[in-house]
Amino acid sequence: MQSCDLVSTGGAVIAARFHEPPARPIGVVVIGGAMGVNQDYYAAFARWLADQGYLVASFDYRGMGDSRHGALRTLRADLFDWTDDFDTVIAEALRRSGDAPLYIVGHSLGAQLPGLLKHRDRIAGLVSVAAGSGYWRDNAPQLKRMVLYFWHVLVPIATTLFGYFPGRKLRKVGDLPAGVVLQWRRWCLNPRYHVGAEGAPVREKFEAVRFPLVALSMTDDELMTERGTHVLVDCYANAPRRVERIAPANVQAGRIGHFGFFRDQFQTSLWARALALLQGFQIPKETAA
Repeated sequence: MQSCDLVSTGGAVIAARFHEPPARPIGVVVIGGAMGVNQDYYAAFARWLADQGYLVASFDYRGMGDSRHGALRTLRADLFDWTDDFDTVIAEALRRSGDAPLYIVGHSLGAQLPGLLKHRDRIAGLVSVAAGSGYWRDNAPQLKRMVLYFWHVLVPIATTLFGYFPGRKLRKVGDLPAGVVLQWRRWCLNPRYHVGAEGAPVREKFEAVRFPLVALSMTDDELMTERGTHVLVDCYANAPRRVERIAPANVQAGRIGHFGFFRDQFQTSLWARALALLQGFQIPKETAA
């Protein structure tokens, strides 16, 4: 594994890690992380996937994890900037891998952003894990009970007071730049999430996507519902897409939830399923570079 710093838009320094396969890569996989989750969380999965023959990249969005430099209250960043960070890592991964096909494994937020990527025409397939629309009415029941307080009271007040969202202190999501959390708030209060909140420019980018997408939706996800997953998947309106529901009993587990997929106990089940999906993706001829 090689760690490196990449320079994204505005001079933001992005911490990335590249896991090399034993031989020439059969493909490159970029892992897009969830909101408030550092790339450390995906390290075991990334190493395993590299052992299967892929060059695997993970990274921290600006202001997060190893990409946090200085006081968060001084950072001017939103979710479009985080998309640029994603693109910066993809560009480096493509430089390292040559003509190998590019795949994305997106966890939650990491599957919400690929429709915005500048490199979306190079993507051969997206495996979406526990991802869906963040619209509050599509949240799981236990989250829905408190989410309006979160968006209408906690987020605006705490962000105003601190200059960023102090999620670590509040035990909610994690520390987030003000621009990120306030834009995310707008998305989560719109029934069509980002394509609704941002309007035609974002909607048209998602509608232009042609790479195939498979969304893995957990029946015991404490944050996301099946409906929310379908809403997100349908933002990729013209792409080949489907949702697969997975119950813990399907993989002989007591629980998976929103975060469990990346635990190494699932190497022979959930990870193997993701590998099979990556191996099965093909770029439609009309969109091949």
